[in-house]
Amino acid sequence: MTDTKVAVLVPGRMHPRALARLKDAFDVIEASAAEIPSLPEEVRGRVRGAATANSMSATWMDLFPQLEIVSNFGVGYDGVDSKHAGTKGILVTNTPDVLNDEVADTTIGLLINTVRRLPVAEQYLREGRWEKEGPFPLSPLSLKNRHVGLVGLGRIGMEIAKRLEPFKVKISYHTRSKRDVVSYDYYGSVKELAAAVDTLISIIPGTPETHKIINAEVLEALGPNGVFINVGRGWSVDEDALIAALKADKIAAAGLDVFYDEPRVPAGLLTLPNVSVLPHVASASVPTRNDMADLVVDNLIAWFSEKKVLTPVPETPVKR
Repeated sequence: MTDTKVAVLVPGRMHPRALARLKDAFDVIEASAAEIPSLPEEVRGRVRGAATANSMSATWMDLFPQLEIVSNFGVGYDGVDSKHAGTKGILVTNTPDVLNDEVADTTIGLLINTVRRLPVAEQYLREGRWEKEGPFPLSPLSLKNRHVGLVGLGRIGMEIAKRLEPFKVKISYHTRSKRDVVSYDYYGSVKELAAAVDTLISIIPGTPETHKIINAEVLEALGPNGVFINVGRGWSVDEDALIAALKADKIAAAGLDVFYDEPRVPAGLLTLPNVSVLPHVASASVPTRNDMADLVVDNLIAWFSEKKVLTPVPETPVKR
C-alpha cells in the first residue's frame, strides 16, 4: 500500500475488532446499510474496497466504479452478489475454516439439547419444580442408535460428521455430488436422505436452489421419530411446513439456530415444547469472531499490498 490510505467502505455494522484494524490500515468510509447509499460521487469514486457483514448487492457494487474487492465477514456470503462481482472483475472473499470447529461444536450441543430437552430440564430445576413436583419427566427421545443425515458435507459438515462418530450413530449425507473421500452412505436427494434417516442436520448455504428445500414432503419422509436440526440458513426451510409437522407429530422435534426472517422468529415455533431455539449463535464466541474479523481485514491488506487474497470465493476471478 502507498502512503495514501486506500478508501474502504463499511456498509452497516462491522465487528469492532475488524473495524479498529480497518481504521489503522485504511481510510474507512462508514455508511448505513440502506438500499442505496447516500454518499457523494467524489467519495464513491475513491472507494476501492469494502468490508461487509453479508450485504453487498449489485446495485451497491455499481455505484462504486473503482471497487476491486468485497471482504465478507462470515463463511456464508449469500447477501453478496458474487456472480455480479465476478462479471465486473471484483473479488469477493469470505471467512471459511476459522469458524468450522465452533459451528460444529454448537451443532452437537443443539442436537443433544433437542433430543434430551436439557434447556427445559434446567429451567425446571431453576423454577424449583424438582423439589416441589419431583423428578423431571423422562425425555421421550435419545441420541442412542440414531441414524443422522447431513444435508451438506462441506468443511463444516465434515467437522460435524467427525464429532458424531464417537456417539456411535450411523451417518449418511446428501450433497450435489457424491464425495469419494468418505465412507458414509450417499443419497441423491434431500427427500431420499430424510426417508432413510431419523435425524436430519441442515448445513447448507442460502442459494436459489436451496430455497425452502426442507419442505412438507421432506419432513413427512423424516417421520414421527424424526429430529430436524438447522445450523445453515433459515432460507432453506419452509417454516410453516415445519410448524405444521411439529404440531401434528409428523416429526418429533426440531433444533434451530437460524430462521427465515431473522431476528423475527415465528411465534408458532416458540410455543412448541418440542423445539429448541438459539439466536443464530453457532459461531458466536469471542475467539472465533475475532479470527473471522482478522481474516476480513487480512484479505483486504493482502490484496492492496500484494495483489492476492487468502480466501476468495469460487465465483470471483482470482484463485488461491
